[in-house]
Amino acid sequence: MNQLPLYIDHKEILKRYRTIDSHTHKGIQGHVLIIGGSYGKIGAVCLSSKAALKSGCGLVTAYIPKCGYNILQTAIPEVMVLTDNQERYISEISFDIIPQAIGIGPGLGQEVVTQKAFYKFLEQNSFPLVVDADALNILSKNKEWIFLLPAKTIITPHPKEFERLIGKWTSEEEKINLAKLFSIKYNLIIVMKDAPTRIIDNDKIYQNTTGNAALATAGSGDVLTGIITSLLAQSYEPIDAAIIGVYLHGLTADIALPETGYQSFIASDIILNIGKAFLSLEK
Repeated sequence: MNQLPLYIDHKEILKRYRTIDSHTHKGIQGHVLIIGGSYGKIGAVCLSSKAALKSGCGLVTAYIPKCGYNILQTAIPEVMVLTDNQERYISEISFDIIPQAIGIGPGLGQEVVTQKAFYKFLEQNSFPLVVDADALNILSKNKEWIFLLPAKTIITPHPKEFERLIGKWTSEEEKINLAKLFSIKYNLIIVMKDAPTRIIDNDKIYQNTTGNAALATAGSGDVLTGIITSLLAQSYEPIDAAIIGVYLHGLTADIALPETGYQSFIASDIILNIGKAFLSLEK
């Protein structure tokens, strides 16, 4: 017998959402590290980093190849930047900061040297983690590395990325069952980006109720990674960070739709409307 999903609606979010302490400061509001970018794909890190800042964390640092330094410092002056030794891609992941959460994968690329750097990072990392985009594609080529992910790591695959990880399915029911088995085997939280988006945590299924077709646009997933990583850095439990992040992400598109329509909505519009989405939780 298939388990019915728990629907993620406004009432469910309010059970999990915490208002900001009026006496907080940036040093205790959470430090996010976003790792990613390669030549031609620095925009992905810009989107993730800005989304993280706009979702309430106190500090954001981006770790990128050298080619993205001027771009990121100019595009988002509030974000701190660390650069790899290589110009066009990441070859070594080394940092001396202590983040509360890390998002890795946006725009990362799949160079052989980048894959090796990712493996070394996984061997040494103990920080809460969100894994997206090319980091997922690298894992799909090296499935034994998945065991290196910390417990309750959040992965955020779109359907094609998920297929590379778990193989093909013939029905929605089979996909959900494969996702449950995958989550249990590796002790991961899976954000299955689709319409609707579902979150799998072992044998539990959560189904989002916000969002619309406007979200089918380049960079939308990079923004979601930033939002979820930010919530994780603010000490939300991983499942709550995933649930609240997915809900807010979808809600921005619902808020913006009357002004943008489906066609003109872009990933930056998600970031523009995150504030309004948060305000809806404060009422």
